[in-house]
Amino acid sequence: MNDGDIHKGDLPHRRRVRYRGTHPRGFGEKYKELNPDHFQADSQKVIERGQTPAGTHRPICVREIMDFLNLKPGHCGVDATLGYGGHAREILARISPGGLLYGLDVDPLELPRTEQRLRELGYTDRELMVRPVNFSGLGAVATEAGRRFDFVLADLGVSSMQIDNPARGFTFKADGPLDLRLNPDQGQSATDLLLQRSQGELALMLYDFADEPHAEDIAAALVERRGDIRTTLQLADAVRTALRSALQTLPKDEREGETKKALQRTFQALRIAVNDEFGVLDRFLDQLPRCLVPGGRVAILSFHSGEDRRVKKSFRGLLREGVYSEVAPDPIRPSAEERRSNPRSAPAKLRWAIRA
Repeated sequence: MNDGDIHKGDLPHRRRVRYRGTHPRGFGEKYKELNPDHFQADSQKVIERGQTPAGTHRPICVREIMDFLNLKPGHCGVDATLGYGGHAREILARISPGGLLYGLDVDPLELPRTEQRLRELGYTDRELMVRPVNFSGLGAVATEAGRRFDFVLADLGVSSMQIDNPARGFTFKADGPLDLRLNPDQGQSATDLLLQRSQGELALMLYDFADEPHAEDIAAALVERRGDIRTTLQLADAVRTALRSALQTLPKDEREGETKKALQRTFQALRIAVNDEFGVLDRFLDQLPRCLVPGGRVAILSFHSGEDRRVKKSFRGLLREGVYSEVAPDPIRPSAEERRSNPRSAPAKLRWAIRA
């Protein structure tokens, strides 16, 4: 046997993750899903069920985005929200050889993992420059590049690997710290925000950021229990308590459905507030035209009405001013097939614009 040969028996034995029942339920127990490279068949089964394997993310509207961007070898552009790298992988394949992609993301936990996955495909700094930058810093990236870009893509949705990991505090389906920061190293957590906002401010936040019809009731409950709300399940319990009397006349199925929607909207509003998502988007949209070459293309995926309204307003306003030569007349939605295969794609709206 050569010195470099290693037999299976020589490797240290590692016991698989233990869990109750016949199938793993908790995020950390899904050891096969969390290692898709080693358990591809198991991950594919999860995808075929219309689900997303734990710790991963399925890119949305890939065909529609690639068709619009019309990428060519040698193009230089930006994936402004790198995420899991699904869109970036498709882009890099199309702009090679000679192209360059800047990948931006503010998440210090996921960004190194995504960069490693893309580097393992053979992409070096000649093809891919990864930057830990919020996409509101697009102008600074253009200055670093010393040029304007042929294309820009921004997927405004929170990635599945962030939502599904209870430790990040994005989900009400499992207990975890009530954080909701895309970058846990910066800013205040959702717990701190709840301690500082008045009832009126919280109600306005729920209404403006999530169109929550029960904003007043939920805000009152959050203020009443604010000192006791430090985890995701404690927040969920406060919302359920707030809606109990308001929804008591509804049939059980409707009551449960409305409660679930209120939970989703509450977490959404808090996440937007914690990360200043609307302010960041407004700054990004303002910088876009200055960062695109004439004829340069931008595609933006949004996932709720507040984002989509801002993108539509910016694109149409700059079209009237002659800054853009053409914009999407209507949002493009995921195909029926994609919505069936990946239900998380259902709220997505794709808008695009072309620089004059």
